[in-house]
Amino acid sequence: MAVAAFALLLFGATAAAQPRAPFAVRDVFEVGPNVYVRALTIEPARGALWVGTSAGVHEVDLASGRLRNTFTRKQGLANEYVFAVGIDRAGYKWFGTNAGGASRYKDGKWKTYFPMHGLADYWIYAFASQRDGTLWIGTWAGVNRFDLKTGKFTTYVKELVNEWVYGIAVDASDRVWFGTEGGVSMYDGATWKSWTHKDGLGAPNDENLPFSANTGLGTRTRHDLSVGAEGKATYNPNYVFGVLAARDGAIWAGTWGGGAARFDGRQWRNYVARDGLAGNIVYALAEDRDGALWFGTNNGVSRFDGKTWSNFGVKDGLLDRHVYALAVAPNGDVWVGTRKGVVRIAR
Repeated sequence: MAVAAFALLLFGATAAAQPRAPFAVRDVFEVGPNVYVRALTIEPARGALWVGTSAGVHEVDLASGRLRNTFTRKQGLANEYVFAVGIDRAGYKWFGTNAGGASRYKDGKWKTYFPMHGLADYWIYAFASQRDGTLWIGTWAGVNRFDLKTGKFTTYVKELVNEWVYGIAVDASDRVWFGTEGGVSMYDGATWKSWTHKDGLGAPNDENLPFSANTGLGTRTRHDLSVGAEGKATYNPNYVFGVLAARDGAIWAGTWGGGAARFDGRQWRNYVARDGLAGNIVYALAEDRDGALWFGTNNGVSRFDGKTWSNFGVKDGLLDRHVYALAVAPNGDVWVGTRKGVVRIAR
C-alpha cells in the first residue's frame, strides 16, 4: 500500500491576526488524492499531532507543521488503515486499525494486540481513558476495558445497546459514554444505561430520506467494508459516529442523518441543517478553548458557540466536504481531517 505523503500547501497568513479575528483556514496539508484522514489526536506533551489515515500514521510537529515521522507496516503498524489514535496515561500511542487489531507504540517499540490477546475484535474505532488510566477500546464486537497495570482486557457486549462501537467519551464524573450503531450507552462504574431515537436521540426524518440499517461503515457480514465510500443520502438516527463529553456537563452525539444531539442529563435536543449545522450526518465532534462546539459533517465543518453557527466548506479551503476527524490544539487551532488531507483552522 502506498505511503501517504504529508505536504504543506501555503494557504493563508497567520501573522497580524487581530485578537478576535474570525476563524479561517490558515494551512493545508495534503496526504494524497485517494487517502482518507480518519483520526486526529493531539499529544500536548510532545507538541504533536497524530494523523491516522487510510495509508499509515503521521506524527506532525504542531508548532511548525513539519512531518516528524510516518509509520506503516514496515515500521511496525499492524495495518495501514487507521481509524483511531489514542494516547494512554503512560504515553503509549494506540492505533486502531481496519482488520489489523490495535498497535501500541512508544520509544521505537511496537506491540500489536489481537483477539487471541483478549481484544474483542480486529476492527478498532475508538479509544478513551478514565482518571485512573483505564483505557477503553471501541470495536466491532463490543468494547474493551484495558488495565494498564495488569495488561488485562475485559470485554463488554451485551451491556451495550449495540456491539458496533464507533465513539467513546469520559465525562467529568468519570462515566464512560459509547456511541454505537444502535444508540448511546453509558457506564457509571456500576450500572449501564442506553438511549435510542425513541428516547429523543437524533432529529426526526423531516426530509423523508430512506431508512438504512447499514449507512456508513458496514455490517458484520461485510467486514471488507467500503471504508472509502461517501455516505449516501439515507437516515438512521440511532447510528452514532462519535460522542463528546462537553465541559458544561452535556453529552453530544453525532448521528447519521439526525444531526448533532445534545443530552443534558434529562432529555435530548437535536440540531440539524435548518438550525445552522452544515450537514445532518455528523462524523466528528470537538470542543474548543472557548467552549464552542465543532462538528465534522458530510457537508463541511460547523462551529456553534451556543447562539451562532459558523460553517466552513470546500470554498473556504477544506480539501473535501466530508469531515471525518477533528482535534483542538492547546493554542486553540482546530485541525480538520478529510479525504486528501488536513487543514488548520485558526483566528
